[in-house]
Amino acid sequence: MEFQRFALTSLLIQASAGAFASYLAWMWLLGRYPATKIGTFAFLTPVFALIFGSLWLGEAVTLSLLGALAMVGVGIALVNKRKSA
Repeated sequence: MEFQRFALTSLLIQASAGAFASYLAWMWLLGRYPATKIGTFAFLTPVFALIFGSLWLGEAVTLSLLGALAMVGVGIALVNKRKSA
């Protein structure tokens, strides 16, 4: 019975936070900022997946995962960097 409760709670969290809240925030951002500026933030998905996987499921966070997340951060920073004239 414990597994079923955990699965149902996970599904509820995924439906409310993962679907409803994220799409609501995404549409709010698209209404206020150009899509080209906020599109790169979709690459934050692996960051949130690692955080929630670690906190909720107890998955291990290794140095290679942290390195990969650092590369994601550098990529987002490079894409959003202003061009020098």
